Amino acid sequence: MNEIQENLGNLEKLRPGFDQMREAQLADPMPGLETRRDRLQRLLKGLEEREEAFTQAISTDFGQRSAFETANYDITVTLADIKYQIRNLARWMRIRKRSVPLHLMPGRARIVPQPLGVVGVISPWNFPVFLSLSPVAGAIAAGNRVMLKPSEWTPKTSTLLAELASEAFEPDEFTVFEGGIETGRAFSELPFDHLLFTGSTRVAKEVSNSAAKNLTPLTLELGGKSPALVCPGANLKRAAERIVFGKLANAGQICIAPDYVFVERAKFHDFIELLQIYSKKAYPRLNNNPDYTSIISADHFSRLNRMIEEAREDGAEIIRINPDGETLESSARKIPPTLILRPNPTLSVMQEEIFGPILPVLSYEKIEEAIEFVQHRARPLALYLFTEKARERERILRETVSGGVAVNEVLFHCVCETLPFGGVGASGMGSYHGQAGFDTFSHLKPVFIQPRFNFNFFLVPPITPMKRLFAKIFRKLV
Repeated sequence: MNEIQENLGNLEKLRPGFDQMREAQLADPMPGLETRRDRLQRLLKGLEEREEAFTQAISTDFGQRSAFETANYDITVTLADIKYQIRNLARWMRIRKRSVPLHLMPGRARIVPQPLGVVGVISPWNFPVFLSLSPVAGAIAAGNRVMLKPSEWTPKTSTLLAELASEAFEPDEFTVFEGGIETGRAFSELPFDHLLFTGSTRVAKEVSNSAAKNLTPLTLELGGKSPALVCPGANLKRAAERIVFGKLANAGQICIAPDYVFVERAKFHDFIELLQIYSKKAYPRLNNNPDYTSIISADHFSRLNRMIEEAREDGAEIIRINPDGETLESSARKIPPTLILRPNPTLSVMQEEIFGPILPVLSYEKIEEAIEFVQHRARPLALYLFTEKARERERILRETVSGGVAVNEVLFHCVCETLPFGGVGASGMGSYHGQAGFDTFSHLKPVFIQPRFNFNFFLVPPITPMKRLFAKIFRKLV
């Protein structure tokens, strides 16, 4: 069987489920508030009932995944997101009245949030619950039917997601399709009303090509190299502690993890010392530490080690932070926290998104150098800014472009339900979370209502001198 035949076969397997959802959507195109709340409550309950099972499944898929990280960064944030949507759904669903310009009075204008129909979600492996069920919840809140394709790299977690969907929902409400690359390709060729993809830029291009066949609108949540800028006015200890946390959570396998750091040249060595101190404090041992996560696969493990060796061969100083001097077996797929000091910008560790516990640290004489470095590269998904000075903060916010920014913090802007989450340029397009997700998965339909008495008569032929006079008067009013 060739690739095209295999893809068609997968498409034939997926199509009946899609068609069933389409028929259900046509029969009930505008689910009411209680229906949507009920679906979100079922999603919430299904996750709460399976929390322990998800924790075990994710750890098995990773080889070793911190149960604390799963509880807080995968489960709790998802539960919080769903609850937030339940609490605010009635307000989001309301008709949004809009003002009318003088020359269109006494007409009325409004925006009606309307479900798109059938929404597809393709989720990644690094946070397989949060990055699957958060967009699913947003699509459900907006009144859509949802199909989810989770990552093949976390098969046990994907099976649990499928179990949750099949037990808590009807097949025409929410369903999960497990499978590998070919299933993913076929999935992205379905004529969804919207498709959200979270993953790598390379795969995003394939998904975009497939979706283009149906002109399917896309939200792409990608990644890139998210910089951390430690400004002259920063609290150095605070910056080091937060960057260590953001870099080593989930062993750096986070799309918004700090990917490299800039620090003032005069403070460079002090900062390196602080990074080591906080890393050793957080992870005094690695081998049998249940809170230090493994790398997801042997291929990814090898890729990260190649990055380190390439930098070493190029002459960069490498600091591997292994407090107990443990021998780490490759079968455990654990890489010690690793600092690469002032690497050549042409190295792969400075060209590719790292997605691991490796942190390049660079220095600047003036902050302008760091700003220029960031601005001459692909726009990142996140930017982390450390300073106690408002002037420094406002300057960098003004002069840099990124999907999101956290000031004196890392990661947490992503789980603030009142903020949209999304990329810009190479780091993605579109956004979701909270009301931003509701709006992404809705058609915000503009409606203009013209009363019986109005002033549009002067636009209707035949054009008389009186109508020309009215037109001149209205020109002055606009």
